[in-house]
Amino acid sequence: MAKHEGVEEVKLARRIASGKVILIRNVKLPDKVSAVGLGLTTKVNVNIGTSSKVVNLEAELEKVKIANKWGDTLMDLSTGGDLDKIRRAIIRESKLPVGTVPTYQAFIDSFKKKGGGAYFTEDELFDVIERHLRDGVAFMTIHAAVTRELAIKALRSDRVIPIVSRGGDMLIGWMLHNDAENPLYARWDYVLELFREYDATISIGDALRPGATADSHDEFHVAELIEAARLVKRARKAGVQVMVEGPGHVPLNEIIWDVKLMKKLTDGAPYYVLGPLPTDVAAPYDHIAGAIGAAIAGAAGADLLCYITPAEHLGLPTPRQVEEGVIAFKIAAHVADTIKLGRRARAWDDEVSRFRGKLMWREMINRLIDPEKAWAVYTQYGEPKVRGCTMCGGYCPMLMVMQQIKKVKGEVNG
Repeated sequence: MAKHEGVEEVKLARRIASGKVILIRNVKLPDKVSAVGLGLTTKVNVNIGTSSKVVNLEAELEKVKIANKWGDTLMDLSTGGDLDKIRRAIIRESKLPVGTVPTYQAFIDSFKKKGGGAYFTEDELFDVIERHLRDGVAFMTIHAAVTRELAIKALRSDRVIPIVSRGGDMLIGWMLHNDAENPLYARWDYVLELFREYDATISIGDALRPGATADSHDEFHVAELIEAARLVKRARKAGVQVMVEGPGHVPLNEIIWDVKLMKKLTDGAPYYVLGPLPTDVAAPYDHIAGAIGAAIAGAAGADLLCYITPAEHLGLPTPRQVEEGVIAFKIAAHVADTIKLGRRARAWDDEVSRFRGKLMWREMINRLIDPEKAWAVYTQYGEPKVRGCTMCGGYCPMLMVMQQIKKVKGEVNG
């Protein structure tokens, strides 16, 4: 992994030991691994999965292929169909470490068997977690930082959208129905035992993340982040890999200090940001809006970007929409790295620019992020008959500059 990331092995090992870098994997599937954290390239996560209204395993496996090509991690967020079968099929086809949200299955199984999602027992919830770990799940969203007291306050507040997290909402419903504390919070030490056994990563979920920019960094958002930081410290002491999930809908001017605040509170734990979305009005172009926020967050120090598709806030994404989303965020990750990693990342840009300046089209296109699509655009009116493209043709500035350089050098030599 050190060789792949271009860092010294000793330096990487120290960062892993400190908890500032994690190797997302499961000991049962050690070859499916992604390194996330300080000094490493910004990674992109791809969410897929069925819904209660659309269950098409073939389509989800097509999305897995797209994730394998473009992503670094993959999450199965399925809520419809045979969840065990779907998860195992996705893990089998994925070349990437796979994550899940186990609360979904505990809630849905309870609804099917008992007629209510909040009827699952604590043991049933932990049984689902352990089943996912046995299947080879490498990381899970665990909404352990939302307490019953904090959830009730959020529900009573004047937030624009009180709760936007699906898994968080299911867990909050359980707390209210059972008049009990969040079992993932109350039994955090047991959660740590389970994950330590498989060397899997806990992703501390943000049940109270802002679902509207107006709710960003309110008392509930920040209070949950503070509690997450406490849980990070306990996880590190127990030898468990951990990262923190972040917002959410956040105004552009708050994104940088959101990352700085999280890193300060957690002593540099890897930050897994959902977007962030700097506007609420972009659907069906949330992948573009999200990529803007993601590039800023990544440059500020966020480590793993959870992609957003054009279908966000509107429906289940198609394979094509999944690809559009992940490419947008792959670009955002690279933009972030040109700031975060400097010359190490900028070398790619410089290489492409040198080829472009010399009108070396094939060489340039082969080094772009999507050469196949770039070539299709370059030749969409037929392969150009002149050295310039079909936009400038014979008036290409690079072509004219090369002629001017020859003239200037000739005059100087004369």
